[in-house]
Amino acid sequence: MLNPRKAAIIGCGFVGSASAFALIQRGLFTELVLIDANRDKAEGEAMDLSHGLPYIVSMDVYAGSYDDIADCALIVIAAGANQKEGQTRLDLIHQNVAVFDQVIPQITARPFEGTLLIVTNPVDVLTYAAFRISGLPAHRVMGSGTVLDTARMKYLLGEHLQVDSRSIDAFIIGEHGDSELAVWSGANVSGIPLNDFCEMRGKFDHKAAMDKLYESVRDSAYEIIRRKGATYYGIAMAVARIASAIVRDERAVLPISAVLGGQYDLRELALSIPAIVGRRGVEQILEIPLSPEEGEALRSSAARLREVIRQLDLP
Repeated sequence: MLNPRKAAIIGCGFVGSASAFALIQRGLFTELVLIDANRDKAEGEAMDLSHGLPYIVSMDVYAGSYDDIADCALIVIAAGANQKEGQTRLDLIHQNVAVFDQVIPQITARPFEGTLLIVTNPVDVLTYAAFRISGLPAHRVMGSGTVLDTARMKYLLGEHLQVDSRSIDAFIIGEHGDSELAVWSGANVSGIPLNDFCEMRGKFDHKAAMDKLYESVRDSAYEIIRRKGATYYGIAMAVARIASAIVRDERAVLPISAVLGGQYDLRELALSIPAIVGRRGVEQILEIPLSPEEGEALRSSAARLREVIRQLDLP
């Protein structure tokens, strides 16, 4: 039987352990299982995290095995190779699909009824790979998508306009990677179209400013990796946000990576698109209005990912 307050994280590297910390801070679960190919690493992370529990929530955090995951409401997969300086996310694909070929069957061998959340990069391709390997319904397999990229854009827009980033409504969609696109046509600040709000704040060179901001969002991971070797705090907070939407059945609109079934006339791939996320996973993929240029950029991003998928030996 599914336990709505139990989750597991597979892969206890930088991203997995930071995600565990973020989930604990949210107080979403009463039980959190950590699994890693290196059992000592999982045990060490569980010990370290558990020692802070007296100051936050009452829960059980422990290193476990795949036998502990059958009743989880959520399994976060963060296992795989991390992006290194000079690599794109797509450079990781064959290595990490091989990891998924080992991990996913361990999950489906148990009577798991919850949601799979893929965080490993390249997240869109691996979300689709997880869907194909697992045989689970599409609504129960999602990726972290461009939830982090969207947060990066909102943050930078907030800095540019000197306004609370939480008042900004905007999305990055497409590939979580170099072909992602900003949906400027629908961006607004508390209902005020973005260009109008920019002018209210004394900003008039819209295209140059937006191009620079988009490039900063797209290249953020490269800049962070160049400086500190890896990214993990931002994505951990994005994981916690998605988990909250699932556990609390928020039906929140988030740009997660979802398996498309004809939306935007796209099929046989997963792409980062705004969707309603709740207890059942991906409740509905939303076809948000796009300008002709944005629509073309989305199709180009999808074609890039579909070409990668064709090179994979998926079930």
